[in-house]
Amino acid sequence: VQLVESGGGLVRAGDSLRLSCAASGGTASSYNMGWFRQAPGKEREFVAAISWSGGGTYYGDSVKGRFTISRDNAKNTVVYLQMNTLKPEDTAAYYCALDTSGVGLGLKLPRTYDYWGQGTQVTVSS
Repeated sequence: VQLVESGGGLVRAGDSLRLSCAASGGTASSYNMGWFRQAPGKEREFVAAISWSGGGTYYGDSVKGRFTISRDNAKNTVVYLQMNTLKPEDTAAYYCALDTSGVGLGLKLPRTYDYWGQGTQVTVSS
């Protein structure tokens, strides 16, 4: 499975961005997926996760109410992260990830995920 993120960029505080993660090379439509972020010198932080059907969504406390995760399994699976009311502290490299365990536990933990994208940079200026 290959995951490719896109949509990052430089924005101002209060702006919005939508990140995309395109999955190919496997049956990503059957698996839970997540978004994480990592700022320089910090640990990888859970942002959001979504169940394989899209029926379950989960968010980190720092983004709850501002970010929305969704997915489209119609053809090739694409997972989106809509980010509104961005803050300077949202600045980080954002990674999407795929969990093939099928268990649906530990979705907030990086070690749960088997496949990772290369990341896309989001920079929010004040």
